[in-house]
Amino acid sequence: MSSTESAVVPFCHSSDQPSALQQQFSEWECDSAVPQGTDRGWMCCPKGWRRFQGSCYFLSTDTMNCAESARNCTGMGSQLVVITSKAEQEFLSEQGTQPPTRDNFYIGLFEVDVDQWQWVDKTPYNETAAFWRNGEPAPGHAENCTVMHVPERNLNNWNDVVPIAKLHRICEAAAVIV
Repeated sequence: MSSTESAVVPFCHSSDQPSALQQQFSEWECDSAVPQGTDRGWMCCPKGWRRFQGSCYFLSTDTMNCAESARNCTGMGSQLVVITSKAEQEFLSEQGTQPPTRDNFYIGLFEVDVDQWQWVDKTPYNETAAFWRNGEPAPGHAENCTVMHVPERNLNNWNDVVPIAKLHRICEAAAVIV
């Protein structure tokens, strides 16, 4: 099979312990992602999710507040997205512009104390790999959740917001290799 082929398959659990993500979804989209000749040659994401490198991303069409968004991702066996590279930021910014039109997506970066930012999975916050809009984050601790503001049309599109705002979200989980 060529590396551009993909398949939609029902997921059959092997004897391995299925991940929380695998337990939530029955239809998966898989594509060839590793060199031919290896035993496990397909990377799979739940149907409707988008794959980039080794992760699957869910861009919601409904809106929730910050805490509900985090719980919704967890309930699907994933978490609010943790952005660790410029390439990932570019991919997600582009995905966010795809229809339907949505402006803001919660990501997994939170202000745990004044000017103390932390990723949901405890990945160290690296200020040099942050993509804040000009003038962001706002001073103080009222706006302690982070969104990707897609209409910004440049890579620096993060904005801190109040946690009660009902917005979209991006969930991330590791792709399943079969």
